[in-house]
Amino acid sequence: MPLLPATPLSCNNAARLQNHPTHAVVVGGGYIGVEVAENLIHRGLQVDIVERLGQIMATIDHEMARDLQYHLIDQGIDLHLDTAVAGFEAVDGRVQVALSDGTHLTADLVILAVGVRPNTELAVKAGLPVGSRGGLKIDNHMRTVDPDIYAIGDMVETEHTITRQPILAALAGPANRQGRIAADNICGKSSTYESTQGTAIVKIFEMVGGGTGASEQMLRQANIPYRKIYLHPAGHATYYPGTAAMHIKVLFQPDDGKLLGAQVVGFDGVDKRIDLFAIALRSGLTVFDLENLELPYAPPFGSAKDPINMAGFLGANLLRGDHLLWYAEDYPEHTQDGLIVDVRTPKEYDEWHIPGAINMPLNTVRDRYTELPKDTPLFVYCRVGFRGYLAYRILVQKGFQVLNLSGGVLTFSSFHPTGYSTGQANYPFVAHAEDQMAEQILAASAG
Repeated sequence: MPLLPATPLSCNNAARLQNHPTHAVVVGGGYIGVEVAENLIHRGLQVDIVERLGQIMATIDHEMARDLQYHLIDQGIDLHLDTAVAGFEAVDGRVQVALSDGTHLTADLVILAVGVRPNTELAVKAGLPVGSRGGLKIDNHMRTVDPDIYAIGDMVETEHTITRQPILAALAGPANRQGRIAADNICGKSSTYESTQGTAIVKIFEMVGGGTGASEQMLRQANIPYRKIYLHPAGHATYYPGTAAMHIKVLFQPDDGKLLGAQVVGFDGVDKRIDLFAIALRSGLTVFDLENLELPYAPPFGSAKDPINMAGFLGANLLRGDHLLWYAEDYPEHTQDGLIVDVRTPKEYDEWHIPGAINMPLNTVRDRYTELPKDTPLFVYCRVGFRGYLAYRILVQKGFQVLNLSGGVLTFSSFHPTGYSTGQANYPFVAHAEDQMAEQILAASAG
């Protein structure tokens, strides 16, 4: 990172600034960067975020981060992804920020939020070994190789709960637990630190996102086999005001369904579900266990089938072979040898559909299924997956080869930017509405 011109601000002198900036550039799209950007927008500044990766929030997978990116754009923030800072230059009392794509931004204020790295210089001089990620090596008592020296927090490498690989986790929760464990051992009480599962959350304007355990990218890098599901349940009963849908992604082992990771993005009830997934993952629960969790229900707080239960239903159905799925990343390469069938209404199809798809609304499937080929796979989809599931069941019973798009158009649009997104406030986004629509269609079809 090139040096900034002028004198860096500190907490002590920032409040004494006499000028009033109007344009800020935030370098870094992690937790701190997006939170700072939000607060600058609230102060009336124009804000650009520059992130060298292809997404913000690198701890979650890109299709989940994209929902948050849509929301930032809706709030007036300009995102520069896959872009690094090439240099800074003082120009007429302002800072010109040169980007790697040739863009030049002129700002009154530049904030570097590019993360932290352990400063191990003193430790190395003391003969303490550093691990592969750049943090101090410790045992599970928080001791270094010198039994009289303990280390905790952002300075140390710990083992990831799922991948069992060393990680640097700049998180307050683990750091506090490590401090308690170190103190126990210093005082003669044997206490151990198990692992870090990386549970984290962020609020960006009205939207919340976060997760626990391993991301799909982490599982791939660690060569850990997995299965996954997406769903879009509401935060609480939709007939009670104040809710919105979430985008949930759950990763689990393909043999026994043990949880490997979960990510949640949305507007209502996100924190509670991340908490529950974190507890379930730490406890070694499976998607089959999630089916049977008894969670509190009242309309202001949840649904009779809580999103956690729904995630269990979907994951268990997949592993039992009751419901076969296809995914957004399968398109177009792995769908070319089949037929893509959109079972939404003609109006929804006309507004936008996956290129190459035909339209066969759910209420017509029983009458028109003979139009479909039996010698080729059918890739069905709807908006969130529910109508697709009903069409799947009808067609499987008729002898067709069928797969249903996990997460429907909404997940597809987070994976492939299409104009649909969970961040669009003007687009109705309640899974319960789809449930009602499907029930009405099936009732009319049966009649």
